[in-house]
Amino acid sequence: MTEAVTGVVANQEIDALLDVLVTAEGRQDPYPIYQQLRTMAPVAMAPDGALVLTRYAECDALLRNPRCGHADPDRIYAAMGLPQWRDHIGLRQLATSMLNINPPNHTRIRRLVSGVFTPRRVAALQPAIAALTDRLLAAMSGTVNFIDAFAFPLPVSVIGELLGVPAVDRSPFQTLVRDWTLLLDVHDGEVLTRADSAAGQIRQYLTDLAAQRRRQPQADLITALVRAESAGERLSEDELLTTAALLFAAGFETTTHLLGNALVALLAHPEQLDGLRRDPRRAADAVEELLRFDSPVQITGRTVLADTEVCGLPMAAGQRVVAYLGAANRDPARFPDPDRLDLARADNAPLSFGGGIHYCIGAALARLEAQVALPALFERFPRIALGGPLERRNSLTLRGYLSLPVSLT
Repeated sequence: MTEAVTGVVANQEIDALLDVLVTAEGRQDPYPIYQQLRTMAPVAMAPDGALVLTRYAECDALLRNPRCGHADPDRIYAAMGLPQWRDHIGLRQLATSMLNINPPNHTRIRRLVSGVFTPRRVAALQPAIAALTDRLLAAMSGTVNFIDAFAFPLPVSVIGELLGVPAVDRSPFQTLVRDWTLLLDVHDGEVLTRADSAAGQIRQYLTDLAAQRRRQPQADLITALVRAESAGERLSEDELLTTAALLFAAGFETTTHLLGNALVALLAHPEQLDGLRRDPRRAADAVEELLRFDSPVQITGRTVLADTEVCGLPMAAGQRVVAYLGAANRDPARFPDPDRLDLARADNAPLSFGGGIHYCIGAALARLEAQVALPALFERFPRIALGGPLERRNSLTLRGYLSLPVSLT
């Protein structure tokens, strides 16, 4: 065993565990591997030189540290053997989005869209979300794929309305966004081809939609972004399209996985589900615990921009750091008995939506959708049960299901 920096452990056993995480088996259930990593080396050195964090304290501190942000993508992709990354629209649209840039550009772009996601505006959507939930549930019967019948159409309709994407155009984005976000895990030739095709189609659609809004403004976010661009807020055409693509994709992809993961967790813990059925007012606490228990986002990364410390651990400028949010959410030092689902868990603050300046701008909306949807689902279908084999998305960064058949009668 070696220590590259005080407190940082690197050895072949750790390398082997990290290798398992990227296999199909590891992605099915990463939590036992997280536990082994956290026990052996809470701060580990990956073979590529990145630091791997698996405890809550370090992950939380990293995300909140203003000296930890995102590196120049030229440097990052060159190190990955992709010096021509700008030729790939899928990579370019991720790397230059609000998700992966630093202040002041991050601050400027986030300010332009944050008004749509204020607590007051999100709370005002509750009646519309409840009505949409009822319509979707009323259309379900027999055995259905919960993802296609409910977990996708609910959030895509909500974010689609906010952005201004017409209902008739929304369905194809499920596959397009799934193909584009493959880049969060893999960068081989086949994935790049699929991601570029998907990102290109998304961008062309949003280009046409923005052009329509310039001609005929509407009360939606696309119109607001177009007006900000023309009002001298220094929002370029590229920034407009990249921001719109990110908001639309993130606006349903994470919530879809939150709803699917939550349903599976509750069906596996009937005593907890019974408690939620008896008292739907517990929905807010329940959603927080479900986010902790099986987070739809498992991993995020940062680069140290200037020499700093994270929980007393020195980190030099240029150091890449990977925060395993799924592992942090199961850290026994922060959450007693962390592998137990407890909808009444006190002092619950999972890192599922990140932290610091990059905290998910749509977190409140995702929480509200789940708080409305889950009690309504179990009230309408009190005998809901799994209805066939489950198919997980083959991803570690985004954790969720492609197919989740349920029997409703």
